[in-house]
Amino acid sequence: MSPQGLAALLCREGDQHLAQQELPTATAFYVAAFSCSAPTALQKVNSLENGLWERVIATLEMWCRGKSQIPKIQSKNVAIASLRVEIAAVFLSTLSPDNVLSSIYKLEALLRLGCSEEVVSKCSVLLKAHPKYSVELLLLRALAWVLSGTQIRKGVADYIQVFVRHQAEAVAYVCTRQKEHLPQIVQAFSNFLSTYQKESPDGSSLDHWLGNCYAFLSAVAPGDIWVCRAQAAYLFKKSKFEECVAVCSKALRGLSVDNSLRDEKMLGLLLERAAAYFFLGGRMQEMMQDLAEAFAATPDLAMKHFEELFSPPDTEKIEEQARTVLEVKFAAYREAVRARAELRSNRCTELLPSVIQTVLFLLRISPRSKRELSVRLADCHLLHGHIRGALEICDQLLAAEQKTYHNTLLALRGFCALHSHDHQQALQDFQKVIEHDSPHPNSCIKALCGRGLIRISGGSHYLTALDYITACQLKLEETIFTIKAYVPWNQRGLLLKVLQEEGQKMLQKKRDPLGVYQLASLLMELDPSDEASRILCADALYQMGWVEEAHKLLSLALSRNPQRSPILARLALLQLKKGFVYDGNQLLKKMIKIGDTSCLLPIMDIFKDEDRKLMQTHCRSRALSILKNKREDADIKEAIAYLSFAIIASGGYAEDCLLIRAQCYGHLGQKKTAIFDFNAVLKEDPGNVHALSGRGLIYLALKQQKEAVQDLILALKAEAGMVIPAILSLKHEAQELVAQWLLQHSRTVLAELVATKDFSKEERTLRDLLVIAGALIKIRKEAQYHTFYTDVLIANGRYEEALVHLQEAFGHSFADEVASARLAVLQLKKRNVAAAAHSFSILAKKDERELEFLLNFVDAKQQQHLSQVAAQEGNVLIKGYHYKKALGYFTLAILTSKDNPRYLRQRAACFMHLKKYDKALKDMEKVIERHGCNSLRTRVQDHCSKAHLLLSVSEEEAAVKQYIEALQLDESTALCSITNGSGSENVAKTFHKIAQSSFEMQHYEDAWKITDYGLKIDQNNPDLKKLKTRLKREASGCSIH
Repeated sequence: MSPQGLAALLCREGDQHLAQQELPTATAFYVAAFSCSAPTALQKVNSLENGLWERVIATLEMWCRGKSQIPKIQSKNVAIASLRVEIAAVFLSTLSPDNVLSSIYKLEALLRLGCSEEVVSKCSVLLKAHPKYSVELLLLRALAWVLSGTQIRKGVADYIQVFVRHQAEAVAYVCTRQKEHLPQIVQAFSNFLSTYQKESPDGSSLDHWLGNCYAFLSAVAPGDIWVCRAQAAYLFKKSKFEECVAVCSKALRGLSVDNSLRDEKMLGLLLERAAAYFFLGGRMQEMMQDLAEAFAATPDLAMKHFEELFSPPDTEKIEEQARTVLEVKFAAYREAVRARAELRSNRCTELLPSVIQTVLFLLRISPRSKRELSVRLADCHLLHGHIRGALEICDQLLAAEQKTYHNTLLALRGFCALHSHDHQQALQDFQKVIEHDSPHPNSCIKALCGRGLIRISGGSHYLTALDYITACQLKLEETIFTIKAYVPWNQRGLLLKVLQEEGQKMLQKKRDPLGVYQLASLLMELDPSDEASRILCADALYQMGWVEEAHKLLSLALSRNPQRSPILARLALLQLKKGFVYDGNQLLKKMIKIGDTSCLLPIMDIFKDEDRKLMQTHCRSRALSILKNKREDADIKEAIAYLSFAIIASGGYAEDCLLIRAQCYGHLGQKKTAIFDFNAVLKEDPGNVHALSGRGLIYLALKQQKEAVQDLILALKAEAGMVIPAILSLKHEAQELVAQWLLQHSRTVLAELVATKDFSKEERTLRDLLVIAGALIKIRKEAQYHTFYTDVLIANGRYEEALVHLQEAFGHSFADEVASARLAVLQLKKRNVAAAAHSFSILAKKDERELEFLLNFVDAKQQQHLSQVAAQEGNVLIKGYHYKKALGYFTLAILTSKDNPRYLRQRAACFMHLKKYDKALKDMEKVIERHGCNSLRTRVQDHCSKAHLLLSVSEEEAAVKQYIEALQLDESTALCSITNGSGSENVAKTFHKIAQSSFEMQHYEDAWKITDYGLKIDQNNPDLKKLKTRLKREASGCSIH
């Protein structure tokens, strides 16, 4: 589409918007059409009615004057670029050639071409013809004057003339239409103002004129550093200090965004503002901040400007004020450190850079105080963590001839070394300060704190505590500050714990409670949330006798943590001490409910003896009261807790409380815990009967027989009258069990004793056994206990007492065999052998081992006599075929003769007749074992007898071996015994049976041997003959001859 066609389309769209009363949009379409085809657009707009034409012209003028923006438009037919004011201005000048605004745009274009004088001339003409456009024309002419470079004064005058009358319009026009020329405008004003002015160009007062100049510059170039400085200097010169501060502040805020501008210009602003603050008065903090910042950035340049701004008297005042500010800032830092709740925190160091800046500033303006201020600087560097910087200053000052602040510097250098882990150097410096004749208190405190910290690493914790106590005594506040500020953060926690522990130890040893109180006060300040420090302080107050103060402190701690047993325990003691028994008991009950009693152990070393005794007595009586009135498990547990308190209060050993508590544990089934308490008593008093008895009964419940018997025997030997009721209080089954265990043990001891036959050497043991036996017959009424008591009496040689006891226990009939046997022992003592033998024979049939035990009471001669009498009586009974009765006599004979083979054979014969073959075999085996001194005939007969018994129990193979052994010893005797015994035919059959079995198992040699001996017993046995023939045939290859 041709440009004319596009322009026509755009004009039609403009007409549509014009019809809708949208004049700005319609005008914009006409301008767009003008940019495509000027004639088409001109024709269209000129064809509009007069009223509409004027309105389009007015709209174009508004855009040219910048009072409104050209709206953005979108065409239905073509894409339209953004419309510029310049196009609108050309369109306006074409529509209305005499229009001033369009002329101004033409003049601006001409000015850009460098035709400054022509622009000045035409502006002057237009001003006369069109005074209502004076703002635009004057400002354009002013720019033309400035750009000409020769008429700057006139240009400045034009700018100020418009600014004074139309400030907002002037500023807006310059900042928009002349923005690209702002640097030249500012430079023109700079050149104009730098030239000494005697009068204003417009005839007004010079001050007023200059004020307008700076106001104009500030309005059109607020961010220009020269403008700000110039205005500030002018305001300062005119003593308009508030306005000067405002201008400087505004400029500095702008400069702070762009760090690249932080140069001499900014330095000047800082110093000029500081000077303004100084002369305003009452703005000391702000002044010092600016001065310190300026000197921190570029000290030499700042000093140069400073000397220009301030006179020597002013400098002295500033120094005085700077020192005041320094003290205020450092005091604020100290207060922040003191108020810091977290012990290990290094927060608040952010306050130190400002302090350091102030010190550096003072060092520049007050060289006469260099050493003092250098010490302050080293101190601040150390506190801020700049250890190397602080150390360099300290070394430099200590090396100088002047010796002022020597101790302070040593203390500071000591902490520098400490932070650098050079403990040896640190200790040397701290020691010098402490050993000085008259050290400065603050320096001495630092040295004590530093030395105490080093002593921790050396393990001298007690000496550490003494150092910090001394420091507290000198100045508590300074000690707190030293720890929080100078001690490395990662060592403060350890220091706190060490001081707490050492303070506790000192109180436990009753050392220097006042010193510990001061130490605890320090610890509470260091960490107010630490409960251990609060408790330590209360303990120290208590030892100093300040009970009420201790009570208040503990009550406060309890309100913060109501469940803390260490606090409850201390409060309970204090309440008891004050006579408030109920309150004290309630606190103890609360401790019991919590279940933590271990805390009492370290506390008791702190309590005074009389107070511990008071606690012990109260808790013991309370426990006994509970046990007396209630016996439920919960009550017993409460009583145990009170008893535990009493035991701890006693120092760990209260015999009666330990015994009662052990019984309570036993009742609750906590048997091992009960044993622990009994052991505690026995450790101090090994012979304590109650503990031995109690522990023995606990072992009884645990089924630990050995331990139970051992304890109960010791208790019985010590005081049987106390132990017996305790045993009788047990259940029937437990009484029976303990009596059985005691009897078993005592019988064993007595058996071992009587086996030696020498009772004189064991008098003590016999006495002990008599006590135990006497106790047993009181505990149990069964016969075995009475018989044992009789045995012990007999062992002690108290025969008459033994007889009397037997008669009392069993009557005179002695139907019990065991009791009758004891009577027999006593009868033997009276040489009534026959009656004794009869009683013993009866016991022998029932309990051979019991008889063997009793025979230990009979001497060898009596035993020999007994064996003869018993054997004679046995033989008589055998002849009468009374084998059962004979057994008892032969058993007695065997025991008293030490297993005489003759009596063993006779008893074996009795057993055989009674068909007790197993027992008969055992006797024959004993006989055969003793064959050494017997005749050959006897031995052969014994083997045959044993073989006969083996056949009786169907042990045929073993019987065959016995027959063969007999045949090998003496064939004729053996054959005779076989014939008289089992019979040759029966024995031969047995031999054939065993030989056949060996043959079948291919044990040919055994089969041949058995067959051979079988044929000796019965030569005509056909089976044996056939087997022998088969052996010869089947095993012809084997050597069986």
